[in-house]
Amino acid sequence: MKKLLTALAAIAGFSVHAADTLSVAATAVPHAEILEFVKPALAKEGVTLNVKVFTDYVQPNVQVAEKRLDANFFQHQPYLDEFNKSKGTKLVSVAGVHVEPFGAYSRKIGNIADLPQGASVVIPNDATNGGRALLLLEKAGVIKLKDSTNILATQKDIAANPKGIKIRELEAATLPRVLDQVDLALINTNYALEARLNPSKDALAIEGSESPYVNTLVTREDNRNSPAVQKLVKALQTPEVKQFILDKYQGAVVPAF
Repeated sequence: MKKLLTALAAIAGFSVHAADTLSVAATAVPHAEILEFVKPALAKEGVTLNVKVFTDYVQPNVQVAEKRLDANFFQHQPYLDEFNKSKGTKLVSVAGVHVEPFGAYSRKIGNIADLPQGASVVIPNDATNGGRALLLLEKAGVIKLKDSTNILATQKDIAANPKGIKIRELEAATLPRVLDQVDLALINTNYALEARLNPSKDALAIEGSESPYVNTLVTREDNRNSPAVQKLVKALQTPEVKQFILDKYQGAVVPAF
């Protein structure tokens, strides 16, 4: 039947791509939105893209490692490195797509300098984003770290805390939900966007364009060179995707290619 369809297609004057299905885990914003944008282009290349939306940063890696999904798109390289090290996985990045500048938000103050003595501050509880939050707090002049280049800094690495802020670590996805209950929350941009926060307007402190946290497409080593994955890599790094990111996110998400 397949040969017959191919023959009929040839007679009709068009080609038939071998149909591939690619299942990719992603957080909702902006990752799943970017993947949905490239679906039509991939379909023309014979790849059916199934986007599976997750709300956490653990299961997308677990399910790719266990071969339940083909790839994921939600994380930066420092997070992947720490995950591989702590979980014994061997996942690999295959394409850098964008940077989401990490920001600090508040419903109670309008300027980071107005953070009160003993302020309650929440940061992500995973090692890489927790360290990233502490580095941003140092950049904003709230704390001083022993080593301002240590991307895996923890609260034990705080050398000075002049305002005596009290830092709690919570799962990254929950941080927007507690924003009203704390003085300051340091939130990953994908979760900030989901909560209708505009990083370029609402953040009291935000990373600069020099951020090393490029979000990447991730898969298994045995899958990195598969034709379907390579077609997705190509689709994610087109001028059309760059323009889509610039137009839709207005600086809250920045192309990295």
